[in-house]
Amino acid sequence: MIIEQIYTGCLAQGAYYIESNGEVAIIDPLREVQPYIDKAKEQNATIKYIFETHFHADFVSGHVTLAQKTGAPIIYGPNANPSFEALIAKDGQEFKLGNITIIALHTPGHTMESTTYLLRDENGKDHALFSGDTLFLGDVGRPDLAQKIGSITVEDLASHLFDSLRKKIMPLADDIIVYPAHGAGSACGKNMMKETFDTLGNQKKVNYALRANMTKEEFIEEVTDGLLPPPSYFPDNVKLNKEGYDDVSNVIKRGTTALSPTDFEAIANQSGALVLDVRHQSDFVKGHIPRSIFIGLDGGFAPWVGALIADIQQPILLVAPEGREEEAVIRLSRVGFDQTLGYLKGGFDAWKSASKEYDTMSSVSAATFAKAYLTHKNVFDVRRESEFLSEHVIDAKNTPLSALNSHLEDFPTNDSFYVHCAGGYRSVIAASILKSRGIHNLINVEGGFKSIKETEVPVSAYVCPSTL
Repeated sequence: MIIEQIYTGCLAQGAYYIESNGEVAIIDPLREVQPYIDKAKEQNATIKYIFETHFHADFVSGHVTLAQKTGAPIIYGPNANPSFEALIAKDGQEFKLGNITIIALHTPGHTMESTTYLLRDENGKDHALFSGDTLFLGDVGRPDLAQKIGSITVEDLASHLFDSLRKKIMPLADDIIVYPAHGAGSACGKNMMKETFDTLGNQKKVNYALRANMTKEEFIEEVTDGLLPPPSYFPDNVKLNKEGYDDVSNVIKRGTTALSPTDFEAIANQSGALVLDVRHQSDFVKGHIPRSIFIGLDGGFAPWVGALIADIQQPILLVAPEGREEEAVIRLSRVGFDQTLGYLKGGFDAWKSASKEYDTMSSVSAATFAKAYLTHKNVFDVRRESEFLSEHVIDAKNTPLSALNSHLEDFPTNDSFYVHCAGGYRSVIAASILKSRGIHNLINVEGGFKSIKETEVPVSAYVCPSTL
């Protein structure tokens, strides 16, 4: 028996390759499915099943394409009603895979079709649980992503989740290995652990949602507390996963069209395409195409694209580091952004060599900022609210990057101001958005709050008002 977790850090997502006696099951595959096919071929094995734990909101799964290429059936749990052909498993239904058995356990709560898959080994012993978004390490799936279905409420889903955990998962043996669909950094939960698998027994000890003496009312209150609004692209990804999508190979072919600076500029003007610069932030600061948006590949690329670009149908033109153009197209497609029209051949250097207009960004070191702060306290912090409340520059204003598009009016249009994040990535994203909206009187602080703390700029933590 082979169990391989294929973890994608940018999405904080785990897909699974399971093999027994020449037969393979794939759970929650990524959109680019050829690696699964190649691996099975190398093992002289056949992909027999494609299991989906639910209709994913944070990424586009590869289930449809993988089924088309292999003939393997797509399996969902009860209540799923996809537009394509699929096997809708009954609660407790068993699937033989070589010498092992995979059992569908219907565990509604994150969504109503959410299903976990219990793996029973060749000796008939429960070995692993592929828990999808029902159970994470240190957390459980948020119950607010499916609330628009019918009249069901967040509290209703949380109630279902409580029952699913207590009736289906917690009675299982403590030595079972839990393999979740997501880890730390995913927006599908609140506070997940950095580890990507654990024993169920340990989770019963450390996961707040699995406390043995917890009442349903306490669970509902705790699991719904502190939920941030879901990213705007989530419903679009659910729709793609439920209704189907274009083969990613077609998306890659179109998106990796090399364009000269002249053609790039012409297509941008004709199509209304967004110019997305995915280089390192330091390169973008030194020079970039006017009104382009920076979201670098070497940060939380795909989730930030989904959070900040409102329409997944938005045409996109890429400015990418040489050799990473296809990577950018693939990672965009993972969150449903399929309309990449091509990339700038020769990168930004080619743009400059063609004597095209370009822009730069004012940016200073933390040390320079520290000196200016003595007389200039117009500072915007684009970290999350929780980061800001933990510790921040005194008198700074908090405008989280995820909500930036809704708060453009908060930024001054005449007086200069400083913008920073934790390490320098998010602040350049924010600054690029502001500049694209005509707000150029900004100064980026390099290295972010981490570097600022090493200076003498006064910082403060939020203190809760006394309740006495």
